[in-house]
Amino acid sequence: MGPGVDLDHPIFTESVRRIRQWLGPTGLDPAEQEVLERLVHSSGDLTIAADLRFSAGACVLGQEALASGAVILTDTAMAAAAVSPMAGRTFANPVRSILEWAPDVAPPGGTRTAEGMAAALAACPGAVVLIGSAPTALERLLDQAGGPLRPALVIGMPVGFVGVAESKRRLAASDLPQIRLQGSRGGAGLVGACCNALLRRAWLDQAAA
Repeated sequence: MGPGVDLDHPIFTESVRRIRQWLGPTGLDPAEQEVLERLVHSSGDLTIAADLRFSAGACVLGQEALASGAVILTDTAMAAAAVSPMAGRTFANPVRSILEWAPDVAPPGGTRTAEGMAAALAACPGAVVLIGSAPTALERLLDQAGGPLRPALVIGMPVGFVGVAESKRRLAASDLPQIRLQGSRGGAGLVGACCNALLRRAWLDQAAA
């Protein structure tokens, strides 16, 4: 499909116009602003900006990786479903869940997603990794993400109350390119929205080049 493909429904366009008006000045750069707007659109939550964090250059690095065809790794099938349509309309990135590599039964004291992450990083070097549900997967990524296993970008937004804030603080302290939500908020829909914003911007920039 060519670069001129229409990615936006009129309702989305009008929603973003209203969101931008409601948010007012944010101080974000244009790519970060688009991520925020899509997160607000997906969540209906205008306060989400207070918890959104970017490492330096994260959006640019993510867009470059996606434009080069990087694998999009997700921690759940729901997150994969959220991003697959936009990936298909743009760069046709492979979208894979780490559960493809997970054992059928969680090991004692562990989780299937953590075990799947360990294998997925090795199988998909330079991936864009979306974590919306599983802090244990984020912890495993942080244990292993060095050298050839280093992802191009981590979108770290696990949701919940057990191990979530701790895993996000550890991500914040790492040197990995990252986009994250502080606190307990997150989920498959939000990591998908974030990745979709990056895919859209990279695709439109390519069309304009």
